Amino acid sequence: MKILLALLALLMPVAAQAAAGVSLVNKVLVERVETTPDGRSTTTRTEPGVVTPGDRLVFLLSYRNDGAEPASAFVLTNPVPDSVTFAGTDDASAVVSVDGGTTWGPLSSLTVVAADGTSRPAQVSDVTHIRWSLAQPVPSGGAGELSFRGVVK
Repeated sequence: MKILLALLALLMPVAAQAAAGVSLVNKVLVERVETTPDGRSTTTRTEPGVVTPGDRLVFLLSYRNDGAEPASAFVLTNPVPDSVTFAGTDDASAVVSVDGGTTWGPLSSLTVVAADGTSRPAQVSDVTHIRWSLAQPVPSGGAGELSFRGVVK
C-alpha cells in the first residue's frame, strides 16, 4: 500500500510551546542505505514523492528565534503520525509520551495500561509524541535543528 507524502505531511503537525518570535519549519525525508558498486554502504536522504510501508523516515524540525529577545523555556512537541512507528532520536534529552501527551519520560520509564487494567512496559510502537525542552535560551537570531526517525507502517 502506498501512502502519498502529502497525506503523511498532514498527519505531522508540530505544536510548539515557545516564546513569541520563534519560527518552525518541518521537513520529512526518506533515509535509505545503499550499497555502492565497490561494496561500501552509503546513507542517502531524499525528499519522497511516495512512501511505502517499511520506508525509514527522518523528521527534521528547524527552529529560529526571529524575536529581539532570547527565547527561554523553549519546548517543542511533535506528534508521531499514526501511519508511522517511532524509531528513535539522537537527542538524549528528548522525552516521549505513549498516552497522547499526558505523561512524559524516557521510553524505558513508561508503561501502557491495557483495557483490562493490566500494564506492560512501553515499546517504540506505543510512542504517540516526542518532546524537547531546550536547556539554554535560544538567543535572538539563534537557530537549531531537532530530528527523530520513524518507519512507515
